[in-house]
Formats: sequence, structure tokens, C-alpha cells
Amino acid sequence: MKKFTLLLLLPAILFAQEKTAPVAPKQTGKYDTNKFSQMYDLLATPNMFRTASGAPGPAYYQQQADYKINVELDDKKSKLTGSETVTYYNNSPDTLEYLWVQLDQNQAAKTSQTPLAESQRMEQVFPAGNFANKFLKQEQERGFNIEFVKDVKGNALSYSINQTMMRINLATPMKPGEKFTFSINWWYNINNYRQDGGRSGYELFEKEGNKLYVIAQFYPRMAVYNDVEGWQNMQFWGTGEFTLPFGNFDVNITVPADHVMEATGELMNRSEVFTAEQVKRYELAQKSFDKPVVIVTQAEAEASEKGFSEKKKTWKFSAKNVRDFGIATSRKFILDAMAVQLTNKTVMAISVYPKESNPLWGETSTRTVAHTLKSYSSHTFDYPYPKAVSVSAEDQGMEYPMICWNYGRPDEKGVTSERIKNGMIGVVIHEVGHNFFPMIVNSDERQWSWMDEGLNTFMQYMAEQEMGTNFPSSRGPASKIVPYMSGDQKFLEPIMSNSETIVQFGANAYGKPATGLNILRETIMGRELFDHAFKVYANRWKFKHPTPEDFFRTMEDASAVDLDWFFRGWFYSTDFVDIGVKEVKQYFVSETATKELKDAVVRRGRFGQEKGPFVYLVPGTSEELSAKDKKALAIADVNLLSEYVNQNFSADEKLKLKSPKYFYEVEFNKPGGMLMPIIVELTYEDDTKETFKYPAQIWRKNNDTAKKVYATEKAIKKIQIDPKLETADIDVTNNAWPKEEVKSKFD
Repeated sequence: MKKFTLLLLLPAILFAQEKTAPVAPKQTGKYDTNKFSQMYDLLATPNMFRTASGAPGPAYYQQQADYKINVELDDKKSKLTGSETVTYYNNSPDTLEYLWVQLDQNQAAKTSQTPLAESQRMEQVFPAGNFANKFLKQEQERGFNIEFVKDVKGNALSYSINQTMMRINLATPMKPGEKFTFSINWWYNINNYRQDGGRSGYELFEKEGNKLYVIAQFYPRMAVYNDVEGWQNMQFWGTGEFTLPFGNFDVNITVPADHVMEATGELMNRSEVFTAEQVKRYELAQKSFDKPVVIVTQAEAEASEKGFSEKKKTWKFSAKNVRDFGIATSRKFILDAMAVQLTNKTVMAISVYPKESNPLWGETSTRTVAHTLKSYSSHTFDYPYPKAVSVSAEDQGMEYPMICWNYGRPDEKGVTSERIKNGMIGVVIHEVGHNFFPMIVNSDERQWSWMDEGLNTFMQYMAEQEMGTNFPSSRGPASKIVPYMSGDQKFLEPIMSNSETIVQFGANAYGKPATGLNILRETIMGRELFDHAFKVYANRWKFKHPTPEDFFRTMEDASAVDLDWFFRGWFYSTDFVDIGVKEVKQYFVSETATKELKDAVVRRGRFGQEKGPFVYLVPGTSEELSAKDKKALAIADVNLLSEYVNQNFSADEKLKLKSPKYFYEVEFNKPGGMLMPIIVELTYEDDTKETFKYPAQIWRKNNDTAKKVYATEKAIKKIQIDPKLETADIDVTNNAWPKEEVKSKFD
């Protein structure tokens, strides 16, 4: 008969706490009771367009829209007049009876529904300028004025405008594989965005009367038609941004002759719009990889801004495979540029800015653009476009293919605070980074803000940290999202909410998804698995239209990590993380409690008929137990265990045996509803530390508590959960044994 050695443990309770915690949201669905359920109830059914792996399917398609656009800027009237010819390709398997075109400028028209849909309140104190703008000034005529819509033969096309969307009715439906060409003429008054708001418009420099234009959503734009919802013709209410098909653009932009311009695409007539000396400087910049070369100097810009030329100049740009087009133009612009070497190509980093932005912009902007392109490319794919432009536009932060506008300037004396400088660097990284998400990985911003803002904020965080300057990132680290996730549940929504329904937009669409991805990378998956899967997603869906399901499925498919529990909790619920130490028990070895030993053997059942040596452990604190009892596995004192060891181990094997002297059973609890790994740091009596990390699956059979046993050679002085604040735990007052008082922010 085989002999058994049984270690019998009776606890001495060193610590136990009951805690009043924030209440997790109630959940009643069948999948909510098991948070490890696969997401079959939440994800779209795979099909020939989008596979279960998260990759495009064999029948995947996307439409294309090519544009030929001519626009002219009337600088005195701040008016833009334009004409465009659109060639639309029906690559879908469907017959289209009509086309939908976006008229986003109409969101600011007098007939706009946006102001009517917003709740208002009366302020008791108004800045005089705000009061005048709100109650005294006549509203400027805003929105698109459509002069005509015609087919390729010049015949008028029937169309109908519904707020920010225009339906073009086709006399003959478009069959699969067909293309259709039509033209639109329009004009609109450009807004002063610092007074009237908006993602684009002009900034007025009142002392001199000059304007700095950042122009976007300036032309009627084709809506997306895809396999997910047909036409994406959701109205533009102002928060949810844009989703657009890819295409090729040829754009001619006529402005005053003293303007300097940058725009989406490659400049096709550089020698016509720049001086010969400026062209030489640009050619030098194409070979400068370590610092920017100034193309248009501050002295040249200052000379231009003193006069208002009556002459005109046309800038010609061509862009291939882009989803949109943006323009920045002003007589105030300084321009600098440098080359950026990526893995297999060289691209240009460029900045345009007024003298008011120096010295900050000349020292910082283009270098930041170059760093961003390198960082993002290393985590996704080499930046495919020929350039990336950063435009100084105060109070802005907006992105378009190859060009973006960014805030942050020195004061009137040229002095820049650290807060402004870091804010400017952060927004340049963020807006340039949007070239990758969603300008190339072309998600639906109108529906899912997090797919571009959240993913891009995560990438921004990595780029900031890769600068090596201990950059004070405002989003990304888990601790930054705690105030939001611990807030009143009445004002929280799942990340998977439409853009227009989110109350705390920055935290929900930017911060929480970025934090979730950071936790996946650093704590759940590890960098190697995460980085590979994320790069697979980016490459699968570059120049395509991914959905949330495509992202979720790809991250699992490319990593072999089950993440349904994480996506279900972090993206589809408002669950929060709260893990604590509930109870700590300590055990010591003893030989004297014969009755308890027998009782324990009977309770174990399968040992009831066995005979053999047993090692008996009794509970106690250090004050209750004798010194002899505390020598847990001292072979000379515990004869029964010694007998077992002598019979079963050779001399060499005995030298390799561990000799734990202390035994602890630690019970963890989870007042919060969000699953998360348990990270435990033990501090021993000699102040050495040891960290244990248990996967989230430790909760799979008990959603409330989990236990772990530690057999140690040294006494444990402290147990700390999540010592580096990796998991967004909203309440750290229950994270330590012995219990610690956590200082308030006031303290």
C-alpha cells in the first residue's frame, strides 16, 4: 500500500475585511452571468465579405470616387467657390438607384437641426464678445449653395437635399461594375472658426487684417456604400466625424498671389508658385534627414503679409488613393521641411506656420512630424504617402490625408510654457498619426469614434514615450482613466456607442480605448503578441473599411489569446476594475494535534483507508506558536516528514529541495465587474520583493473570489495588488495587506 504524507493546515486569520465598494452596474442577460462567454451574441455573423478571422473575405469590395476639383478663394469676402467632376465606381454586387453625397457645411446653415437638438441653459455672466455673438449679431449665411448638379453630357440631374445629405437620383440605375460621372457647382461663406466654431475655416489676425485658412469639408463628398449597412448616410450632427471612399484627386486651388499653401497630395507646379530660390531650398530639404530646412523664411512671410496682392495664383495638387482633401493657405506662412527615412522609402515632413508660432514651431513641429511617421510606421506599415504636413492653426486639432491643423503657440514675447509645448507636441503627434487611423485604415468615424480616436490615442501614447524624454502623456496609462471609470454610471456609456450619444466624449472615445489597448499590450497579452496582432490588423485593413468586429477578431486570430472576456467587459459594458485583498491566513507545521489530524484524514475521504506518515500544520500567529513549531520543515524537528524525505529522495535530490518556513492563504475579491489579471507583489521581512501575475481566467469558475497559497522561506511583510497601477483599479484602498491609509489628493 502506498504511503501518503498529508500536510494539514488550520488557519490563523491575519487579515479579513468587508468593504463597501462602488456598485457595479446590474447585468441580467444570459451572457452577463458568465463574463467568459464568447461574443457570438455581439458580433456580426462572418460571411464572404468579412471572415471569422477578422480578415477581408473573398467577396470583399469597396467603392471608389475620383474627383477633379477647381476652387477659388475670395480672400476679401472669405468666400470659396468651386466646381467638381466626380466619377463614381460601383464595385459592389448591388444595383444602385441613387447616390448619396455629404454636404457637411450644411451643419452650420440656418436650417441646421444641430442647435435644435442640443439642450441649453442661461448663463448669469457672459464675456461681452460671447454675448454679442450669441444674441446681437446677425447670423452669417452659411452652408453649401448648390448651383447645379449635371451629368457628363451637361443635363441637369434630379437631386434632393436632406440637411447634410444630398441624394442624386439616377435615371438609369447603376449596375455592378459600372461607373457614373457627374458634376456639381457650389459656393459657401467660410467661417471664422475662432468665433463661430468648426473644424475648419479661417483665423483672423486683427492687427493686420490677414487671415490664415484651414479649409476642409469644402466640397460635396461621396458617402460610403458597403456590405455592412449599404449607404452610410447618417446626418452630420457635429461630433461624429467622417467616413469616405478612397479615390484619386486632381485639385486646382486659386488664391491671392502672395499666399503660401500646403494641401493633400503632391504639388504639380512647384516652379510656378515658389521662387527659384525656394525651389532650391526644397530640393535641399529632400536630402536633409537630421533637421528641417526653411523653404519660405520668416522674413519672406513678413514681407508678404504687409501687402494684399490683387493678383491670383493657382496651385495644382494630385493625390492618389486618398479618402479626403484638405487645404491650408495664407500670406503669413513660413514653410520648412525635412526628409524622413522609413524602411523602404523616403517621405517629407513639412510644417507651415505664421511668425506668431515661432520659435516653438520652427524648433519643434517638423521634427515631431518626422518622429511620428517613424514611430507609427514601425508599429503598422511604412507611411505610404509622399508627405505629412503640420499646420499651425490656433484652437484647432483636426486631420486630413497628408495634412492636419494643430494648436499651440508662444505668448507675445515668444515664451512657451512647458504645458503649451507638450500640448502642441501631443496634438501634432495625434493629428499626424490620424493619417494611419482612419485616413488609411479607413474606419467609420460617423458610427464608431473609438476606432480612429482610441486606436490613434494609443499609438500617440507609444510615440510620446518613444521620444525618450519622459513625456507627460495625458492618456494611455491605466491610472489616467480611473476618474472616468469610477464616475456616476448615469453618465457612462460603453465604448461601443454611437459618437453622438456619448456624454464624456474625450474619456470614452479617446482615453478608455487607448487605455484598454495599453493594458492588453503591457499586462494581458505582452508586447510581442500584441504588436504582431496589431500590425496584422493594420496591414489587413489598410486602404479598406474595417468594422469593430474585424479588429476584435484579428487581435485574437493573430495572437491565439482569447480576448472575448476583455472586449465584452471593456468595450461593451461600463464595468470597472476593483480587485482587493479580502483575507489572509497563515499556517505553521505541528506534530501534536492527533485528533485534528485524524479528523482531517477522514474529511479528505480518499485517504480514509490509508496508513502512513502525516505532517500536521496548525494555525497561529507569531505570538501563539513556539519557536519549535515555527521551524516549518526543519527535518530534525519534523520526524514524520523527515522519514518521508529520506525514503523518497537521494542525497543529491535532498540538497535541491526547497525549505519553506511560512505558509499563507490569500483570498482576493472583485467588487468591480470588470475581469482583469491579478498582479500581486510580496514584500518580505528583509524588504526584498517578488511579483506574481495570475491571468484573468483565475475568475472563470468563481466570479467573486480567488485564492492563492504562498509557501515562502521568509515571512511576508506586505501584500500589494497592482503595485504599478497597470489595471485601472478604481479603488486602491483595498489593495494592500496590512491595510494602508491612502492619502487623499487634498493631503
